[in-house]
Amino acid sequence: MQSVKTVSSAQRGFTLIEVMVVVVILGILAAVVVPRVMDRPDQARTTKVQNDIRAMESALNLYRLDNFNYPTTEQGLRALVERPSGDAARNWRAGGYIDRLQRDPWGNEYQYLRPGRDGRDFDLYSLGADGRPGGTGANADIGNWNLENADDENNR
Repeated sequence: MQSVKTVSSAQRGFTLIEVMVVVVILGILAAVVVPRVMDRPDQARTTKVQNDIRAMESALNLYRLDNFNYPTTEQGLRALVERPSGDAARNWRAGGYIDRLQRDPWGNEYQYLRPGRDGRDFDLYSLGADGRPGGTGANADIGNWNLENADDENNR
């Protein structure tokens, strides 16, 4: 004898209308959320550059304390990792001031200029995503001269 199973209303599937309502809601959420999430990688890269610059600034200040001057442009940031030749770094700390030179999040080397522009002791900066001077948004230069402004904007 065969038994016939009856389908109760609790076991029915979703109707086409219910599925379409869910799809529309998901579409609206995606339209609102995706643009906000897509901006986060650039913001994270900018924050990493700011933190790297602060760390290298601290290392440069320690270098100056030991050697009474910052490295020259020619010596560059390499002077924080390897002892420069000559008498310029008589008191260079064994082991250096940082473990290794970082690259910016876009794979470019950080730039160092001594003396810096506008009366600064040095300029330490990233050329941004495009790797060229100037630019706006993700392509903008991020340097030790504009970290204070960036902190103000991040705290809003």
